[in-house]
Amino acid sequence: CWKSFFQSSTSYSLLGAIVGLLVLHLLFSKLRSQENQREPPGPKPLPLLGNLLQLDLRRLDRALFDLSKTYGPVFTVYFGFKKVVVLAGYRTVKQALVNHAEEFGDREITPIFYDFTEGHGIIFSNGDSWKEMRRFALTTLRDFGMGKRISEGKIIEECHHLIEEFEKHEGKAFNNTQTICYAASNIISALMFGKRFEYKDPDLQTMVERDHKSIHLTGSVSILMYNFFPWLGPCLKNWRDLKRFVEESKADLRRIIAGLKETLNPEMCRCFVDAFLTRKQNLEESGTKDSLYHDDNLMYSVGNLFAAGTDTTAVTLQWCLLFMAKYPHIQDQVQEELSRVVGSRQVCVEDRKSLPYTDAVIHETQRLANIVPMAIPHSTSRDVTLQNYFIKKGTTVFPLLTSVLYDESEWESPHTFNPSHFLDKAGKFIRRDAFMPFSAGRRACLGESLARMELFLFFTSLLQRFRFTPPPGVTEDELDITPVVGFTLTPSPHELCAVSRQ
Repeated sequence: CWKSFFQSSTSYSLLGAIVGLLVLHLLFSKLRSQENQREPPGPKPLPLLGNLLQLDLRRLDRALFDLSKTYGPVFTVYFGFKKVVVLAGYRTVKQALVNHAEEFGDREITPIFYDFTEGHGIIFSNGDSWKEMRRFALTTLRDFGMGKRISEGKIIEECHHLIEEFEKHEGKAFNNTQTICYAASNIISALMFGKRFEYKDPDLQTMVERDHKSIHLTGSVSILMYNFFPWLGPCLKNWRDLKRFVEESKADLRRIIAGLKETLNPEMCRCFVDAFLTRKQNLEESGTKDSLYHDDNLMYSVGNLFAAGTDTTAVTLQWCLLFMAKYPHIQDQVQEELSRVVGSRQVCVEDRKSLPYTDAVIHETQRLANIVPMAIPHSTSRDVTLQNYFIKKGTTVFPLLTSVLYDESEWESPHTFNPSHFLDKAGKFIRRDAFMPFSAGRRACLGESLARMELFLFFTSLLQRFRFTPPPGVTEDELDITPVVGFTLTPSPHELCAVSRQ
């Protein structure tokens, strides 16, 4: 009996020891796994609120840039329960968006972005739909001359209309915001709809103004809060206004598309809408099912391209003219170069390589104006390790473009307007890797080549014809270059004089 007892006790002890060793092994393995999968650091979050009380949501990009100086180039913040990994500095953003383009290539579809397009279109979509719509848009826009001489002719024509509008003010101070927006909008309208609008056309004015308001409200504090606490939506005036704007935009786009559909001739493709409708018709006739070429993708793709193609280019050009009035000695050098190289003839794209200082001024405007400071949020498509930090699939990622364009290790004087950032010692234009106003990687702006052409031709044409000065009684030092913060950073409301040089 005692023998049996001791044998049983020994067996239980041995079994307990084995179980204990297994538990220790599992714990040790888990600790090693956690050590190998170290997550990015960050400020300690509060229950429910996360790090919201530690961040200035009125200028979130700057608040996150400041945090990067404490926690490094890859760190974590919590917006309520929402975990976000922030990427700061040129090296880190490039490593993520370019070297790990696939892993960081998804779009974070926030509640407000879903409200905009319900996962369709180009900018706020993922997966096969995004790939196909982006591919189609790039191919079609190039076929219609994006970045080519066909576009150059349309832009030069629009330059003449813009100059005529400026001349109407006869050198007196005026706010150029709307006029510039109409000009930029007409370039993308020609590609989307096959026509331009007169600046007094109420349809153009309504679409441009509504898109401008929508882009501003999207970056407001209340909409940021809605993205993190979606149940707040109906309580927020900005959300209600945005929902109304979305519905009005959809109605306008449906009307324009319906008009083009009525006159569609597959043998004579006039614009992006025609190309899409023809592709859709061909797929339907071939019996293709579950095609991505449906009405929602058409409407939202056109809406994406129209809004993005208008606002960013127009805002950048507004900054260009404001900086010229603010820094007249730089304006002098631009106009001296234009007079010496081009004279009074129309500037063309081919002149860019002979106008290094002018090109540098445009690039420096894009850098310092920093109009899309946080890019559009990304999401990781799979688990990824970046700079020894583990980032889980589906994590929201903010590529902080502010930290790239103002990176002190990349720019000699990041917080001042300095065209020399883009000039070598001989005065020749130089490209800088840290110049990323169009973002980078899979989600880089697909209209970059068109935007660069527009900025160059609009800016040079205007500087050839006018000298830009502050209103009477206002000095250059008094011109305010503090931005209005929305989803993009726009100049504060201001007036300038466009004084004829001829």
